[in-house]
Amino acid sequence: MAGTSIQSAHDFIKRKQAQFKRDLDDEKPRCFKDIGRKGKHCWLREAWTFQAQHNLPEKVFVIERFRFHHKEGKRAHQTHPGDIEYRIGYWIVGKIGSTRGSWIWGQYSLLIPARDLGPLLRKAKRERTIRLGSALNRWKL
Repeated sequence: MAGTSIQSAHDFIKRKQAQFKRDLDDEKPRCFKDIGRKGKHCWLREAWTFQAQHNLPEKVFVIERFRFHHKEGKRAHQTHPGDIEYRIGYWIVGKIGSTRGSWIWGQYSLLIPARDLGPLLRKAKRERTIRLGSALNRWKL
């Protein structure tokens, strides 16, 4: 991979924030397959918070707040207008094959160092991505 530059976490976050802002401004929903695989749930991403992992600059955490937009097809799982759901995930720089050196969505459950979890949740609260008020206050976040 000589000569190829990997985009920094800072630049990756700036790029993703601009993309998410365009999607929000255009009211472009994100659609996810229903568990029954015969329909979809479509959501508007209303807010998001990014943070790079403190000891692995090639991993970026994200908390996203989605509001239900519309449905498509037959669904096993019901959602209702105005429902709010959160997604916590990550991007990481690929290490093998065609993804080597590119930022890719993490395909496994998020593992986050204890040192990063509190700051990520506090940042998401401060940025108003998370609006759980009293629950977060109980946890002193």
